[in-house]
Amino acid sequence: MHNPFVPETLEGWSVLHLMYRVRWDRLRQHPSRDRERMAAEAVQALAVPDAGSTAFVQVLGHKADLMFVCFRRGFEPLAQAQLALSRTELHDALDATSSYVSVVELGMYEMTAKIHEQLGAKYKPGSDEFEQAFDREMEAQRQRVMNRLFLDLPKARYVCFYPMNKRRGEALNWYSESFERRAAMMREHGMIGRTYAGKVTQVISGSIGYDDWEWGVDLFAEDPLVFKKLIYEMRFDEASAKFAEFGPFYTGLQFAPDQLDVYLDGGVPQLA
Repeated sequence: MHNPFVPETLEGWSVLHLMYRVRWDRLRQHPSRDRERMAAEAVQALAVPDAGSTAFVQVLGHKADLMFVCFRRGFEPLAQAQLALSRTELHDALDATSSYVSVVELGMYEMTAKIHEQLGAKYKPGSDEFEQAFDREMEAQRQRVMNRLFLDLPKARYVCFYPMNKRRGEALNWYSESFERRAAMMREHGMIGRTYAGKVTQVISGSIGYDDWEWGVDLFAEDPLVFKKLIYEMRFDEASAKFAEFGPFYTGLQFAPDQLDVYLDGGVPQLA
């Protein structure tokens, strides 16, 4: 039964973030030709034979050196990618520092209320007819936004990833606010994001039940200053100022997979 007070979501790519620290002491023991072979093997392990993509990111700072962001059509392909990488020779020189499991998600606050209102005028809420009509409408909505649920990997140089929660404290609890209040706050939040259209691609993924935080956020842009300006401005809206909690941030440079050997040789890998 569809709960009118719980916003519906539409799901797309399954996503796995893998963060590693490189054991340079081990890599230095191998000649350049061996590192080139190890890079090629790792790239092949993360290649996608049918649907999906993998972002290669050189991470800035101490939290990790490399981050691989795998977009796949389900958890089975994610498991295959993780296992394939773990069996490569390069993996012997990588120490896992973190990871994140989620699914690309579009929230439907406005549409949820509208669908309940429209169908409630035709069918008794909770009836089989209502539920079937609701499912048909949600599928129609899903087909309209397939390009956002299964988006192509953004070819932007800079990447920022962070997980986040909505606060559930005793004084402030996002989930105890009324549906209307939450919808209004999310509308304000979304309006800020729209002003950055064309400057940044934002990928929201849901992780409730999958990982330690509730959502993961990936940002792709050609100018890293956009990350700072967008996130700073959003922190002034009510949804963020009162209810947002942020996890660790990972920021870095996306590069082309065939540049992995350049990175292992000590060069900054390029995107194109």
